[in-house]
Amino acid sequence: MKIEDLNLNPALLKAVKGMGFVEATPIQEKGIPEIRAGKDVVGQSSTGSGKTAAFALPILEKIQPGQGLQALILTPTRELCVQVTDAVTEFGRYLHIRAVSVYGGVGIEPQIRAIRTADIMAGTPGRILDHLERRTISFDKVKFLVIDEADKMFEMGFIDDVERIVSRVPKERQTMLFSATMSADVHGIVRKHLRSPVTIKGEIYVDKSLLKQVYYDIKAFEKFSLLVHLLRNKTSGLALIFCATRREVDTLAKNLKMQGLKAMAIHGGLTQNRRLYALDSLKKGHISVLVATDVAARGLDIRDVSHVYNYDVPKTSEEYVHRIGRTARAGDKGDAVTLLTERDYENFSNVLRDHTLDIRKADQPQFEKVSFVRVQREFGGERRPQRGYGRGGYGESRGRGGYGERSSSYGQGRDSRSNYSRNSSPSGERRPYRGGSRSPGSHHGGQGRGRYNINV
Repeated sequence: MKIEDLNLNPALLKAVKGMGFVEATPIQEKGIPEIRAGKDVVGQSSTGSGKTAAFALPILEKIQPGQGLQALILTPTRELCVQVTDAVTEFGRYLHIRAVSVYGGVGIEPQIRAIRTADIMAGTPGRILDHLERRTISFDKVKFLVIDEADKMFEMGFIDDVERIVSRVPKERQTMLFSATMSADVHGIVRKHLRSPVTIKGEIYVDKSLLKQVYYDIKAFEKFSLLVHLLRNKTSGLALIFCATRREVDTLAKNLKMQGLKAMAIHGGLTQNRRLYALDSLKKGHISVLVATDVAARGLDIRDVSHVYNYDVPKTSEEYVHRIGRTARAGDKGDAVTLLTERDYENFSNVLRDHTLDIRKADQPQFEKVSFVRVQREFGGERRPQRGYGRGGYGESRGRGGYGERSSSYGQGRDSRSNYSRNSSPSGERRPYRGGSRSPGSHHGGQGRGRYNINV
């Protein structure tokens, strides 16, 4: 559908076309008419499918500038909060509507001043609760409530905070909830807070005709060397690398830079300025590799990604699909590469349960062995580099306001081996699956992904 066919407010249409967008995505085509009609909406669609525009454009049509805070958008992370605010500001540039970002990790006084004149607010739960406790926010005039990336919101432990915030918003409102996956927690919030909602779905599958999916089954000590080889010799554009923990992200990014690659890290433990600097560096072409955790990367509009690397395998097929969906967009081809070692066999088995995925085993190329420096903490908080692979578990802590990430841990010590499959192949190697005869790469299928233009 062409943008003109949405019959947007002329000022909105002018802004959208000025941003270079031509066609609406499926989630926009289905969602905008329902939201414009005043209905509560549940939207399910993958990252990068245009959810922000789907709820922002019809809301902007109904906002009265200068009449107080009328729309509240809850986001799980600071980056998504800023991105939503930037998008709303761009869309509403000719409507004189003011949007504000509210998140933790920065001074609260500038936010207090900006809130006084804001029409729309995007915020993370922790900092919004801080403002409510200080009585620096009033939701009395809020007519629109959006819960964005709801599954990640609850996975990060914000469900109680979300409930407290929703209880302070007037009951006579229009509520929209957007989520990539529909967990039990998400269904619960829908039943409790949305009135006869309309459910819409966008593109939530992988276009296998454009996306090549492969995995390398390798030894743990070879994984970094293979990654460096692939980045140097097989990666033509931007690369997005996913790790399981913050520490792994930091360590991998530092080692990639030691190998002369233009890489940066992004995760919830970094300061807001450092996270935004990494994204800005990527957009300006100053770096070509971004190493991230799932939570930090969720919802971010990162374009022109040619390769997605799973340095650590995600725990579910849904997370795998959302990771690899960041490449092969808008008709461009892309590659999704999984570096599989023994500790990830069980997770990979979970991924392979989605029979629509076509992940083929790749032959291991010849590559140069390079050193890997593991940074460990000493007493007093100092760090010392150690070469080789560490065996300890790595963990993350859960925070508020979007700067914590869900706890997780990985280990390669003896106690952790019970977490992985003990099935063996005839050659004596362990297989990445449990209790079945399927082998990696035996799944076929997949469906087409539509062409996206507004992908925020």
